Amino acid sequence: MKSKKLNTNNLNWGSSILELSQSSKSPSKNLQKIYDHGIHNLKDLIWLLPLHIQTVPKVQEFTKVKIGSLFKGSGKVININLAPIFGRNGKNKIQLFNITVVVKDLISGQFLNLKWFNAYPSIKKQLEELDEFIFLGTAQTYNEAIQIINPKLNPKAEESLLLIEYPTLNKVPGNQLKKIIQKIPIELWSTHLHFYSQAFESFLSLTPMNTAFKTLHGITGEYSKEKYQEATDRVVYDEFINDQLKVTARKMAFKSLETSKIDISDKELSVFIKTFPYSLTQDQDNVLSEIRDDFESGHPMMRIIQGDVGCGKTTVAMLATAIITSQKGQVAIMCPTEALAIQHKKTFDELFGKFFKISLLVGSTKAKEKKTTNQDLLSGEIEIIIGTHSLFQDQVHFKDLKLVIIDEQHKFGVEQRLKLVNKGHNTHCLLMSATPIPRTLQLAQYGDLNISTIKTIPAGRKGTQTRIVSEQTYEKYLSFLKTRISIGEQAYVVVPAITESEKMDMKNVESHLRIYKKIFPDLKISALHGQLKSEEKLVILESFENGDIDILISTSVIEVGINILNASVITIYDPERFGLSSLHQLRGRVGRGKKAGFCFLVPDKTISADGLKRLNIIEKSNDGFLIAEADLKNRGEGDLFGTNQSGNINSKHIASIFDHFHIFEKVREDIEQIKKQNPQLLKPLIDKLLDDKKISTTI
Repeated sequence: MKSKKLNTNNLNWGSSILELSQSSKSPSKNLQKIYDHGIHNLKDLIWLLPLHIQTVPKVQEFTKVKIGSLFKGSGKVININLAPIFGRNGKNKIQLFNITVVVKDLISGQFLNLKWFNAYPSIKKQLEELDEFIFLGTAQTYNEAIQIINPKLNPKAEESLLLIEYPTLNKVPGNQLKKIIQKIPIELWSTHLHFYSQAFESFLSLTPMNTAFKTLHGITGEYSKEKYQEATDRVVYDEFINDQLKVTARKMAFKSLETSKIDISDKELSVFIKTFPYSLTQDQDNVLSEIRDDFESGHPMMRIIQGDVGCGKTTVAMLATAIITSQKGQVAIMCPTEALAIQHKKTFDELFGKFFKISLLVGSTKAKEKKTTNQDLLSGEIEIIIGTHSLFQDQVHFKDLKLVIIDEQHKFGVEQRLKLVNKGHNTHCLLMSATPIPRTLQLAQYGDLNISTIKTIPAGRKGTQTRIVSEQTYEKYLSFLKTRISIGEQAYVVVPAITESEKMDMKNVESHLRIYKKIFPDLKISALHGQLKSEEKLVILESFENGDIDILISTSVIEVGINILNASVITIYDPERFGLSSLHQLRGRVGRGKKAGFCFLVPDKTISADGLKRLNIIEKSNDGFLIAEADLKNRGEGDLFGTNQSGNINSKHIASIFDHFHIFEKVREDIEQIKKQNPQLLKPLIDKLLDDKKISTTI
């Protein structure tokens, strides 16, 4: 593969891809499509790696064909069969065909089938004009016969060494993408390609990134599995070291900040601990000690408490709040939903209402009440404020915000969390996650944070049993549900959608409300979903808590913030549409008190084998850490320094903490080596990274 030289010599890796156009006034449509997809400069462009790259073999006789391997042969057309595809047209409404060609080997005399699907008639014409020709393609089998699908005819000389195939991107075909990448000037491929210095690469004995990309795109014209793997590993290493340098920068930024030391005696703290109607578990006691150490350090705390549903994270957060407010500081607790905020407010009032002024600030708070609350926050009269997104609004100001607690931290974007933390000066920050963080993600994504883990579940809880319900056991499930209701318990029924939809075939609140009312005409059944007004949601939840509703049909809005101890059964329809961690969270709505919990998963009849395998993980395990690890593999790692908290569309192109953990560990070792042996190499990189506020502040 050779790069075509442009008429301009001023391109660099930061140049816009639109400069690859021969016309600066009107870029080609394909270039514009790629640009619109988010590929803006040449450095972005070369991350569009080939799907396949392999050495093209020499012409061989048909007896050398191997299934699944690239084959290059020479033959003579014996027969052409043209089958029109009715109802399928190409450009300009040209009729498309499936074409089968029988070819005779000029060396061995054997025969082979070549096939083209959705082909234009021009291929037939081309074949009829050829007496003998060379073809190139991958061998497959069909009905025990060997065939080659959509082979290249008389491949060009420049394709004789390597076959390179690119993916389709934003409707730009791979062959067109290949031509665009070929326009990168050959001289540019030899220039340095990274924000860190060549001295940095040299110290770590790294292959230059531009060399690795030349190999991955076949620019060298040579290919071997060993060299390709080395180049891939180098690019994976680069993606990991980018993130880990940012983690290092962020950790250094926090260590450089100072704040007033906050101390409380054991005697003072015991007053607040005694307000709880239970004793702290050993894990809770340990985490509380870690938080106290943070407060006494003189540096802002950046800690995350991870723990399974119902492990008692809120208890620890409340005691951390008490430490701050007893020393005249203010605390803001941000929740993702009004229901969770109200739940926390109720708990705080019951236990700490006699000690501190506690207020609520949510979207449904009346305007007059919001104004009063904002005034009291600014004067310092309100010591603890609990709320939702309303807390980081511009009109909310504090007298002395010392601690921010963010519950279900993954539900918020980076900018939202920053706006709240920045309302104080070098504010302590405590994050809470009921989705346990797997060890791999702890190392990769939370390396700059202090992580506290609560595993012990408070004594007296019966836990929850989980069962997958089949068509054969569905009636048995309904009978069990009726029995639990008859002894005074309550149930949730969770479905993925609110209303029926022609486009999406999934269980919904409206239909299941009708179904359950028909099955259980004597029971009190109501519905809850995200489209209801806040006031309506609160009325329904209060009715459910008071026992006025037997069965609550709901969407996943009950995933967090609902703590109704009398609810013992939760049934989840179409569970394959939920992430494993979400299912585990939903299951955590029951079995929270002294009553045993029961979780039923009712999958769709068409569930795949893989989907059923995922549900088996939930059925067999209550270990949130194991479930989180499995869920992480399904969902991806998320965007480490952006607003995306999950999903495979993230800051990494090919690196995976699961597939390349050995490379990740090498990166961490290398950074530690640089810190000890050559720290001056790190300083300019760290300084540059800290200019980005998303990197230098909380995740």
